[in-house]
Amino acid sequence: MLRTPAGDARLRILEWLKDPVAHFPRQRHADLVTDGVCADAVAAKLGVPRAVARTHLTLLTNLGMLRAKRVRRRVHYRRDEVRIAEVARIFEKGW
Repeated sequence: MLRTPAGDARLRILEWLKDPVAHFPRQRHADLVTDGVCADAVAAKLGVPRAVARTHLTLLTNLGMLRAKRVRRRVHYRRDEVRIAEVARIFEKGW
C-alpha cells in the first residue's frame, strides 16, 4: 500500500498533515489544525486532479490514519496520531 508510486503520494500527504500550517494555505471556513485540510488543497499540492487526491485521502481514512470532518460543503482531513502510532508499533515489532 505504501511502497508504490501511489504509496509515495500517500506518505507525502501524511507528512504534510503533520504540520498543515507549514504546507497548506489558510482556508476560509476551516482551521487547518483542528478541522484539517480539504481535498482541493491536497490535490493542488500533489499536482493531481481532485478525484485522485480524494482517492488517496479516502484510502487513508478507511485505514484509520486520517479523520474526516465535514465543514460546510467540503470534507477536511487531519491525521489520527493514535492510529498512526499503533501502526508504527506493529511494524516495529516486525509484523
